[in-house]
Amino acid sequence: MGQPTLFESIAAGDIPSHKVAEGELWYAFLDIYPRTPGHTLVVPRIGKQHLSDLTKEERDALFEGVSTVQHQLSSFFQTDDFTVCVHDGPLAGQEVPHVHVHVLPRIQSDGGKTLQAMWPQAPPMGGDSDHVALGLLATNLRGA
Repeated sequence: MGQPTLFESIAAGDIPSHKVAEGELWYAFLDIYPRTPGHTLVVPRIGKQHLSDLTKEERDALFEGVSTVQHQLSSFFQTDDFTVCVHDGPLAGQEVPHVHVHVLPRIQSDGGKTLQAMWPQAPPMGGDSDHVALGLLATNLRGA
């Protein structure tokens, strides 16, 4: 067995964190480089890099943790709106090789943007869509 991931060490209490909540299979703590106040990470206690590496039980527990954290943040920040994000692998922007869900409470004045801000070179949303190409891709994906 290899070295524990950073997040496994945090969940085990070996590295200090600012705990928000926890469950048997998950742990939630404040991001030390928050994008907005309350930016929380929810991680499975076991270190696996991709969502698809988690068992159904681990995934269900992880997203139960996300829901628990949302309720806490909602109450504190008086909002029902969140950006919930998973960078699933290094090419997707994952910086720690351990599944983690970012939960960011959103308020009117936070200056946050939409998902399109991640790809500023992408064509603007709206206008005509290429439904033929999208239909072909969807068919191919179902056959994969």
